[in-house]
Amino acid sequence: MLNDILTSMLWSILPFGEAKVGIPYAIYNNVNHYLAFTLYFAANVMVFPLMQFFLKHINKYLLKWRVYKKSAIFVARRAKLGAGKNVQKYGFWGLLFFVMMPIPGTGVYAGTIAAWLFGLETKQAFIANTLGIYLSCIIVWTLTVLSFQGVY
Repeated sequence: MLNDILTSMLWSILPFGEAKVGIPYAIYNNVNHYLAFTLYFAANVMVFPLMQFFLKHINKYLLKWRVYKKSAIFVARRAKLGAGKNVQKYGFWGLLFFVMMPIPGTGVYAGTIAAWLFGLETKQAFIANTLGIYLSCIIVWTLTVLSFQGVY
């Protein structure tokens, strides 16, 4: 059980999983679904301050290396392409909606990068990301619980 909780936690903080994978994985492995929602939502929210720190302080030093710079530009373009129109036009609400969509590539990592690229205030970006993650977790959690009950 502890192994399943830790594996789900790992899924929830990794950029290619986030809580969209952590919650279903935990519920599938018989972790209490309320515990799964709470833990993996919180884990996903914790990514935002780490990403902000990384973007503000560490990113500029790593950009000196060609391989990192090439990768960073690729990721920034993807975040800008995915969230750009919504964040530029609607700001807070566009970012919230982008992060809320429970599909790959639209979570807190891309949301934080998009907010940073478009110069959204940190507090506003944090609230938009947190609400977006919360709504995304509710959608994923509800669909997962319903599917295990045979409704969906």
